[in-house]
Amino acid sequence: MRLIRNLLALLVLAIGVLWSLQGLGLIQGSFMTGQRQWLYIGLITMLVGLLGLRWANRFRI
Repeated sequence: MRLIRNLLALLVLAIGVLWSLQGLGLIQGSFMTGQRQWLYIGLITMLVGLLGLRWANRFRI
């Protein structure tokens, strides 16, 4: 189960990175390219992915 949580969090993180790069205009070929709002959406998505990684790897005592 831990592996699935980690993979899901990494997927969300990767999507956030992709959206951020498209928002900055560094990745071409999408309606998101150069749209500043996708930079912010991507940053929030990356934060959710990082929080998901933290949650997936928390220690149980």
